[in-house]
Amino acid sequence: MPSLTPASTKVTAPLLLAAFAGLALLLFATVWLGNRTQIYATSFDQTQEIYMRATRTFRGLQDAETGQRGYLLTHDPAYLQPYHDALSRMSEQRRLMNALIQDTPWESGLGAKLTPLIDAKLAELARTVDLAQAGRWDEALALVLAGSGKTTMDQARTVLEDTLAELRSALQTQSEEMKTRSAYLFWAVTFGGLFILCVAGTAFWLIVRANSSLAQAQAQLRSLNESLESRVRGRTQEVQRANEEIQRFAYIVSHDLRSPLVNVMGFTAELEAGLKDLQARHPIETGDGALSEDERDLRVTIFEDMPEAVGFIRSSTAKMDGLINAILRLSREGRRTISPERLDMTALVESVVSTTTHSIQDTGSTVSVDKNLPEIVSDRLALSQIFANLIDNAIKYRLPGRPCAVTITGRIDRGRALFQVADTGRGIEPKDHERIFDLFRRSGEQDQPGEGIGLAHVRTLVRRLGGEITVGSVPGQGTTFHITLPFDVGPYLEIEPS
Repeated sequence: MPSLTPASTKVTAPLLLAAFAGLALLLFATVWLGNRTQIYATSFDQTQEIYMRATRTFRGLQDAETGQRGYLLTHDPAYLQPYHDALSRMSEQRRLMNALIQDTPWESGLGAKLTPLIDAKLAELARTVDLAQAGRWDEALALVLAGSGKTTMDQARTVLEDTLAELRSALQTQSEEMKTRSAYLFWAVTFGGLFILCVAGTAFWLIVRANSSLAQAQAQLRSLNESLESRVRGRTQEVQRANEEIQRFAYIVSHDLRSPLVNVMGFTAELEAGLKDLQARHPIETGDGALSEDERDLRVTIFEDMPEAVGFIRSSTAKMDGLINAILRLSREGRRTISPERLDMTALVESVVSTTTHSIQDTGSTVSVDKNLPEIVSDRLALSQIFANLIDNAIKYRLPGRPCAVTITGRIDRGRALFQVADTGRGIEPKDHERIFDLFRRSGEQDQPGEGIGLAHVRTLVRRLGGEITVGSVPGQGTTFHITLPFDVGPYLEIEPS
């Protein structure tokens, strides 16, 4: 049957392993590069945001100073509106900037250095505006001309410019890092795509190759199955012919054995009649020693030895007659045609039990039948014989002094019908669990009549119905027979002789 050769298997397995390892490595690299690029992008965005907020904060401070100077120089209250607007915008920008610079390298510059200078400048601006609004213009102007506000503003500008220079440098570095990581990520994705295409191509090739091998294998398997079915049919026919020959041989032999057996039984009857006549003619012993020693020996032969021999002959011929009749029954049963029909197994078994009611009642035994036995399509006569034999055996081989309780149950087990016949009889030794199904073999104490053919007949019937029978038993406690049968015996009759 065609298949992947060992050499190709040795190549395919490492190839698939290498492909899996490569894909795993590419996935790891792509995820790592993507994560690093995301980190740099986030850092870049944060730095750029800090740069923008710091610039807008200082611009707002400049706008506030412009509004303050315009008001002081012109005494026009209209300049106070740009002043207040600039303070409002700067307040929001400072809040956002301070939130961004926490736990960053820029916290010391923009927070620790610039914030006090901004606060000092804002205080100076507010003081001059308050003095001007109170009509103390000269004092407000003098405060501006003192130069402290200009010094503070220059210091704030210097701190801001130094910090902004650092921010621009950081932005440049982060931008270059992002470009590098993006390039790495691009090549990783590109290489990964090409690698995936290669793996997909290889997988497609392997699938096509495997499908081709599978198609060839299926074709050969179909051919082998057809050949096997043909051989099985041929062997089955041979077995059937052999079974038919065995059955015919058994019938012929049994039939032919009956002729000499009948002769033996007839001559035995004549011998018995002649013996009785001889016994009547023999002189009676009076006890006074009238008979000679030879006459006394002859008397022992006539009245003791010969009747005993005739009795042995009769018992042997009777046993042989029973065995021959049993073989004939088996032979006739083997030739009987199976007639499938749908059977209500509960009704069938109850009918079998009703035919043995007399023996059941005489022995004080009980037989209970499950009301939900599975229905099957099988042979009514064969099943009746099977259950009748098992019930009869259960009652026959009960423990002395204890009535036997027989329970018949059934269920569906793995798509087949399983019936159980359990009793509380004497049980069967483990060593005899298989031999009890052999022809003319019996187990335990031989205190009941029989030829040892019942269970052999049962197994033959069960197997003809496509089933199997097994036994489980504990001596002194009871025995359970397990009968497994198909739901429909029809398919199993396809190999029956026509």
